[in-house]
Amino acid sequence: MTNRRNFLKTTALASAGLAFQAFKSESRGENITAPIKSTKPIVLSTWNFGLQANAAAWEILSKNGRALDAVEAGVKIPEGDPNERSVGYGGRPDRDGRVTLDACIMDELSNIGSVACLEHIKHPISVARAVMEKTPHVMLVGEGALQFAIAQGFKKENLLVEASEKEWKEWLKTSQYKPIANIENHDTIGMIALDANGNLSGACTTSGMAFKMHGRVGDSPLIGAGLYVDNEIGAATATGHGEEVIRISGCHLVVELMRQGLTPQKACEEAVMRIVKLTQNRGKELKDIQVGFIALNKKGDYGSYCVQGGFNYAVHDATGNRLLDANYFLK
Repeated sequence: MTNRRNFLKTTALASAGLAFQAFKSESRGENITAPIKSTKPIVLSTWNFGLQANAAAWEILSKNGRALDAVEAGVKIPEGDPNERSVGYGGRPDRDGRVTLDACIMDELSNIGSVACLEHIKHPISVARAVMEKTPHVMLVGEGALQFAIAQGFKKENLLVEASEKEWKEWLKTSQYKPIANIENHDTIGMIALDANGNLSGACTTSGMAFKMHGRVGDSPLIGAGLYVDNEIGAATATGHGEEVIRISGCHLVVELMRQGLTPQKACEEAVMRIVKLTQNRGKELKDIQVGFIALNKKGDYGSYCVQGGFNYAVHDATGNRLLDANYFLK
């Protein structure tokens, strides 16, 4: 009978242990109930300028702020940096010498806003948010996007910095358009975040490929291509050659693969492999393209993968802010 009582007691304790983790403090010799640790909040962003962007986002996330506010504040850091040559102010121009910017933003409720081919506005991500919150539309482009931005109080200014103008004039001597993988003439900052309330949001902003045809738009302002958020599942963003990301609706694909049960890492790998296969089927050289994805799920798990080496991304959580090299296909 004693053995039976002990068995029942042990079983009850084990069942209760499913609800919490108990450990014994070596210093005080007492039982302490420890809640299961959560990995939220957390923020990820593309490339090394993501470290500074993450720091700005973390200022909001660490104070229980909303992921949407964090990603907007984060990507505004490289947008406003005149020394950053692939995002916002300081971005390289198109072949006509005009700096045109693309951006989109998406929140936990699937509210979306986007601008493309926007000139003269330093922070296109904030214009994209205004489109989301103050219009019945989800995307404004070109002159219409500029008119809207000015009406909303955004300042019109010259975005062509001296260094970019000098490079453009040098490029005009040959006018050869052949972007080189991992050279910062087609980089993007994409940022995805999970806040303390368990909500996801994302932002993506770029000046696009240097010396592109005027009017060219890549994946960055396209919801489902350069960015996608599903608050039930996860979020993803992309960088690199936008045409290749658009071809597979890349970030929507990554999130849907997570919905099917893949980890963020495996989902990124599968999306890259789709690009690899399509590129090879079209007889194109993989060495001439680069695409990288980063992904984050509702549990705070994350992953990344790219076509070829050289892509890195920044991660900031309670343990700190660090830069990681993404694994890649083309060895």
